[in-house]
Amino acid sequence: MTRDELIKHYYELLDISSFDDISLNGLQISMSDKEIRKVAFAVDASMDSIAIAADEKADLLFVHHGLFWGAPIAISGMHYHRVKKALESDMGLFACHIPLDAHPIYGNNAQMALRLGMTSYDPFGTFKGRYVGFKGKLPFPMTVAEISRILDFDEEHGLRTICFGKDMVETVGIISGGASGDVRDAIDENLDCFVTGEVEHSHFHLVKENNMNMIAGGHYRSEVFGVKAVMRYTEKELGIESFFIDAETGL
Repeated sequence: MTRDELIKHYYELLDISSFDDISLNGLQISMSDKEIRKVAFAVDASMDSIAIAADEKADLLFVHHGLFWGAPIAISGMHYHRVKKALESDMGLFACHIPLDAHPIYGNNAQMALRLGMTSYDPFGTFKGRYVGFKGKLPFPMTVAEISRILDFDEEHGLRTICFGKDMVETVGIISGGASGDVRDAIDENLDCFVTGEVEHSHFHLVKENNMNMIAGGHYRSEVFGVKAVMRYTEKELGIESFFIDAETGL
C-alpha cells in the first residue's frame, strides 16, 4: 500500500475523526509518498521506540501515545531529537489514543475482554460523551489473581490490586490507562471488579467502602493490547510486514 492508502485505511478502520481527544490523532510526522513495506508498533513514541523502528527500516511507526497533545510544543530538546530521527529515517509517525482505547474489536479494552474469554460485552465508561470501555460477564467466576495473570499483569510491571469485594469475580468493567476515577461507574453498575491501568491513592477508600475489587495492571501493560491487535491486522489483512517494540516502563 502507498502512504496515503494506508493512512486513509487506519483513519477509517479506527474511526479517528469522530473522537474529541487531546492527542493529535493520525499522521503526526509524515514520510515520503512511498510504498509501505514495514510498520513498527509501540505504546509510546519514545526515543527508544523511534530509534529501534528506524534502525529496523520501518516506513511507519504506529503508537498509542504520540508526540503532540493539543497545545503547540517547541521542537527542541528531546522532542527535537525524536522528530529529527524520524525525519532523517524517512519514517512516519501515526498516533491513535482514545480511538484505540474505544474500538470495539481492536481497542485496548475490547482486546482485554476477549483475552478474558468474554464472548459478549457492552459499552462502559464515557470520555467526552463517548463510550471508551466495556463491561460484561466472565465465562466463569475468577479470582482477582487469575484475572491479573490472564492479562499478563504482575507486580514487577506495575500491578496494584485493591480487593474488598467478592472472592470470585463474575462481572467486570474495563478501561485501560489512567482511568481509575471510572471505578465510580463500576460501583454504580454493581460490577464485581474494575480493571484499569493506574490507581490513585484517593480511590482506595472508595473501593473499600463499596466492597469492590480493583485491578490496576500498570498503564503500559494495560495498553499494549490495542497496538498489538492493529499490528496483527496490518500483517494478516493488509499483508504488510509488522513488528512490536516492547519498550516496557514498569509503570
